[in-house]
Amino acid sequence: MTADPTVDPGLRSWVPVPDGSDFPIQNLPYGVLSRGEEPTRVGVAIGEQALDLAEVGRAGLLEGVGVGAETFAAPALNPFLALGRGAWRATRERVSELLTEPDRRIRDVPGLAERALVPLADVTLHRPFEVGDYVDFYSSLEHATNLGKMFRPGSEPLLPNWRHLPVGYHGRSGTVVVSGTPIRRPAGQTNADDAHPAPAFGPTRMLDIELEVGFVTGPGNPLGQPIPIDEADDHVFGLVLVNDWSARDIQRWEYQPLGPFLGKSFATSISPWVVTMDALAPFRAPPPSQEPEPLPYLRAREDHGLDVELSVELATPGSPQGRVICRTNMRNLYWTIAQQLAHATSNGATIRPGDLFASGTISGPDPGSYGSLIELTWRGDRPIELPGGDTRTFLEDGDTVVMRGWCGRAGAARIGLGEVRGTIATAD
Repeated sequence: MTADPTVDPGLRSWVPVPDGSDFPIQNLPYGVLSRGEEPTRVGVAIGEQALDLAEVGRAGLLEGVGVGAETFAAPALNPFLALGRGAWRATRERVSELLTEPDRRIRDVPGLAERALVPLADVTLHRPFEVGDYVDFYSSLEHATNLGKMFRPGSEPLLPNWRHLPVGYHGRSGTVVVSGTPIRRPAGQTNADDAHPAPAFGPTRMLDIELEVGFVTGPGNPLGQPIPIDEADDHVFGLVLVNDWSARDIQRWEYQPLGPFLGKSFATSISPWVVTMDALAPFRAPPPSQEPEPLPYLRAREDHGLDVELSVELATPGSPQGRVICRTNMRNLYWTIAQQLAHATSNGATIRPGDLFASGTISGPDPGSYGSLIELTWRGDRPIELPGGDTRTFLEDGDTVVMRGWCGRAGAARIGLGEVRGTIATAD
């Protein structure tokens, strides 16, 4: 589907890459890392190692791509994101060349390979970019339908606007955290029920997950100038996995009339590696059919969908081996990335380098593909059974959730998004 040599499945790196790795030379996702007391800097993952781009830049091997070494010595990807698609593509092509088997430029500089290649096991991975604005969409038809059935029984599951525009809300960027950050059980106000006759304040009893994929933006647009759907690709740098932790009992009490607030804002976890849209090019796919046809500014192209496999694994103190409780695919999104970005800016709103836009929960048509516990257990009526004997309806303290994403098909190299994990800590 692409003539880009950097995604050639036959490309081989002189850096060892284990079979089945998420990070072959065709991927080269970007992250921010540190080792010991060394400062944080930008690197790309290759197999079980990271290539320190600040070191490579200081050695003069990135000359001519329009990106200075200081860009990669920054503690976040934002300066690189601000440079735009031309610099992103030129850098990707140069790094791919430097890592390809016949190329010796890194290995011929004394000590450079030893300084620039860092085992992933020896580094700390940080949040890869400073999050400016954070938007969370509600773009899965199945998820929206399921929740509509639960929350509005006997009524039409989808509200009248849902099939006409990508519904979303602005979240709290300051609580977006990198994979591995413990998630403290939030407290909030919940409404009365049979067991609790008056509203009360306390730890959530319905802590949930939401399996999502997020996209990260680049340079942005001037105030008042929307981004046309056909230009969306110029503004989207890449994808991360997102777990939008949700306190369903808090959310249920507060969400009308203005939507999610404290039930969502306490934490959102993202994966540490940003997989570029160029690496994902072989996995472009037709978007789902939409009825009614969207308004002209939202009409998608045939390559606006993405074929990304997704899974959720749940482990508990009593069942530490865990179990995969969900398998789904990003193709199940009704509204695509390009449509989401076009709609978000259609009123002239701006985006900036490092803005994060999450897809909303990605659920498929069968129960094993539901991307949240509230769906998987149907609001607690169908507990999940785990191998060690534990059962779960919602998350308990000590539970660990791991979400993974990858692309793979015959004739293309596997492109992995890595994982995003979090363990629930007891509320204060």
